Amino acid sequence: MATVAASPTYTTAGARRTGIMDWLTTVDHKKIGTLYLHTALFFFVVGGVEAIIMRWQLMRPNSTAVSAEVFNQLFTMHGTTMVFLVIMPLSAAFFNFLIPLQIGARDVAFPRLNAFSYWVYLFGGLFITIPILFNAAPDGGWFAYTPLTGKAYSPGQNMNFWVLGIQILGISSLAAAFNFATTIINMRAPGMNLMRMPMFTWMSFVVQWLIILAFPVITIALFFMQFDRFFGTNFYVSAAGADPLLWQHLFWIFGHPEVYILILPAFGLVSEVLPTYSRKPLFGYPVVAYSGILIGFLGFGVWAHHMFSVGMGPIADTVFGVTTMLIAIPTGVKIFNWIFTMWGGAIRFTTAMKFAIALIAMFTIGGISGISHASPPSDLQQTDTYYIVAHFHYVLYGGAIMGIFAGIYHYFPKWYGRKMDERLGSIHFWLNFIAFNLTFFPMHYAGMLGMPRRIYTYDAGQGWETFNFLSSWGAFLMAPAFLIFIWNFFRSKTRGEVAGDNPWDAATLEWSIPSPPPEYNFAQIPMVTSRYPLWDLTHPERMKDIPHSMDGWDEAKLRTGEHVTATGVHEPDVAPMHIESERKSAKELGIPMPNPTIKPLWVAAGILVLFSSLPVMYAGKTLAAFAMMAVGAVMFVGFLYAWLTTPMEDAH
Repeated sequence: MATVAASPTYTTAGARRTGIMDWLTTVDHKKIGTLYLHTALFFFVVGGVEAIIMRWQLMRPNSTAVSAEVFNQLFTMHGTTMVFLVIMPLSAAFFNFLIPLQIGARDVAFPRLNAFSYWVYLFGGLFITIPILFNAAPDGGWFAYTPLTGKAYSPGQNMNFWVLGIQILGISSLAAAFNFATTIINMRAPGMNLMRMPMFTWMSFVVQWLIILAFPVITIALFFMQFDRFFGTNFYVSAAGADPLLWQHLFWIFGHPEVYILILPAFGLVSEVLPTYSRKPLFGYPVVAYSGILIGFLGFGVWAHHMFSVGMGPIADTVFGVTTMLIAIPTGVKIFNWIFTMWGGAIRFTTAMKFAIALIAMFTIGGISGISHASPPSDLQQTDTYYIVAHFHYVLYGGAIMGIFAGIYHYFPKWYGRKMDERLGSIHFWLNFIAFNLTFFPMHYAGMLGMPRRIYTYDAGQGWETFNFLSSWGAFLMAPAFLIFIWNFFRSKTRGEVAGDNPWDAATLEWSIPSPPPEYNFAQIPMVTSRYPLWDLTHPERMKDIPHSMDGWDEAKLRTGEHVTATGVHEPDVAPMHIESERKSAKELGIPMPNPTIKPLWVAAGILVLFSSLPVMYAGKTLAAFAMMAVGAVMFVGFLYAWLTTPMEDAH
């Protein structure tokens, strides 16, 4: 039996805000998920524009479209934007929207902390992005290798924004991770043990622990760099007896688990999409779950394969080469599980299904190229070439982004109550699929011919011209593909086909409630008896080989929630298959829900002001910097105190 958290003392009284104040004060996990989704899509556009400008510069030899300095800012911000401001927040959008629905909960464990994590993400994203408008964006690469990013070699403000911005974003990620880990552990519906959780929730659970364990490491590394740049310490200065490679070790101890923080949510989404459109349960559910755990565990033991070229020695090279080969095993297991899920299924090739299949194909290509990096001699030839650029884009775009697109098309009806246009969705898929491969597949060849990463121009006659020309046209083609998606997304919110509660005939709890879900999610807390509760009732033939327990339950009473335990105790308040015929408010149903509050936003704003004072100090304006620190500290402490001392029922 799952652990069920005690109900918080929320009130049902109080008027709900409307308009912009509703969004500024919301603590509803579904609305916060929507905020994450829209903000991340905005940053997706920003990252895409940065990429297109880079590809315009590299389309032909000796191009002068942008200067070397601008190009450095573009590739630094493109990588930073896509990793920290797009893929992670898009995953967070699904964490927020889906996890409580999938586990049968009415909210997350800490609703106000959830709102706080979003506002910190928004402010951190703006803090690190806006400087590019003033030619002052970070320019040392998204990996920020020392000593190049130290004050001696990067004396301007550029890298200050990166060091401080990533720390702000780390606060957001850690706050969300503790929240969702607590939610999954303590707020699962009765009967939902770990091996009955939907696979997206399983993969999200692993991700929360990766964040909790990995982000403190990058925080330490950033703290050292911050002190080197702002206060004259020498954590990474070789002349003072320090080792600049310390940064690389700390960064990649975080950086490689970060790869799985980015990809595992997409794996979870695909593991929901494939069974639904194959009309059969996920093949090898326990193996898929355990392989996700193993990926998370092994992800902390492979970081130095990013450092085979720094001269670690044969023992370290051998150890990290072996661990890199080992981590391919659980990843490959998932690929075969997904293929066997489709095998023999009655497949429906919806847009979501096409993107899910594309993830399998594209991630396999990225994984195979990744295996070549497990051999130190092979990696030594490939490192810092465009072969690596091709590899990680097949993993992160071909994997994470394809999976997220699958999730958006699949869950859009549950999110907004309407379907996205399948015809436009199909055009988006094929245009995106062709453009993606046209962009990144030629980079394998350019890299094998020796084209270095992070160069802003090149001479003719080196054999790279054709491959760069193709890659640039592929990037240009990705723009209209994304614009079609954006048009479809926003148009469908108001003009799409009305979806109903379960338009895809899916099997898990989130599809048993209205679309879009009411503020309280479930009118009655569900009782879970299997991994696929809806199919238990509607498609028992699909469930004949799936372990589940109906002990003590009368199947005819499942829809009403009537249940008598073996001891004769009546439990009328649980109903796994309760589908509402009409929408009522939480107050009408007597369901306690948290009131909105703007305090998390102001606490996040206090953090922004505090961090913003440091670049002012760096510029020599000490008095103004101390004034900003004082204002930020007062905002942070004051609103945090008000947040923590105000009961939920009085939060305004």
